[in-house]
Amino acid sequence: MSGKVIAVAGATGVVGRQMLETLEARNFPIARIKMLASERSKGKKLPFKGEEIAVEVLSDNSFDDVDIALFSAGGGTSKRFAPSAAKAGAIVVDNSSAWRMDPEVPLVVPEVNPDAIAMHKGIIANPNCSTIQMVVVLKPLHDAARIKRVVVSTYQAVSGAGIAAITELKKQSQALLEGRDYPPKEFPYQIAFNCIPQIPQSDAFVDNGYTTEEMKMINETKKILGDDSVAVTATTVRVPVVTGHSESVNVETERKLTAAEAREILGKAPGVIVEDDLAAQKYPLATVAAGKYDTFVGRIREDLSHPSALDMWVVSDNLLKGAALNAVQIAEKLL
Repeated sequence: MSGKVIAVAGATGVVGRQMLETLEARNFPIARIKMLASERSKGKKLPFKGEEIAVEVLSDNSFDDVDIALFSAGGGTSKRFAPSAAKAGAIVVDNSSAWRMDPEVPLVVPEVNPDAIAMHKGIIANPNCSTIQMVVVLKPLHDAARIKRVVVSTYQAVSGAGIAAITELKKQSQALLEGRDYPPKEFPYQIAFNCIPQIPQSDAFVDNGYTTEEMKMINETKKILGDDSVAVTATTVRVPVVTGHSESVNVETERKLTAAEAREILGKAPGVIVEDDLAAQKYPLATVAAGKYDTFVGRIREDLSHPSALDMWVVSDNLLKGAALNAVQIAEKLL
């Protein structure tokens, strides 16, 4: 097998496993792959292309012969080990928030700003999952009519918080249906049959009242579009869905776009599928988007409260396009 030496840091996690599956499904040219994780996963075997490959402990010496390193092991781990990987000659594609707003690190969605990849100095950042699916839809509209303002509310699946969060949703739902209590551990409040702010357990809110997740969407959108003049505001919500982030997006443009024109533009956009046939009850659903590579957009309509704004519903698999797939697409561009 000819190709590149690839390392996946955080290989045993939800996104790490999706990275492995995506590399295999897309026939990425791999000569050898290294599975890296923490000490507690040492020796565990993961499947890849018909083989069982043992997990190695992530260290500063893990990257001497690596061409591309895909990181999905958390911000602290990326801050600790990504510079070592880059110094060893690997190109890092990092899925954490550690490097996203670093002015020296490109923040890339291949359908939106692939040229930014060339500016890397050893590390390339993968954007936040909710940001990725939104900018894939925003970019063609921005090119056509220049976006002035975006108002987004997200409905984010629990899989974005990892395996333990998925388990908590399932077990908590079962317990409550049986009349038993199941105190939250992975979330600050009950997630089963509930909607809560999309926040981590700590450092949830910043001084302006926004959550850290909301600020990610605001800042990352501007950086990816390369336009600080675009005003963005966000409300991010965690919902009891396993996989698939949904977003209500309101877009104000400099030049008025009709709903029909927006459908036509988005119908030609890479990585976007328009599902917008209300008579047939056809519009994007998280249950349909799960397991798919594309971002789905529908319910495109002209905002009755504004002469030059559109409302739309955007859905994507947060583990694929929102994380693993986007990282692999960046790696493909590096080839």
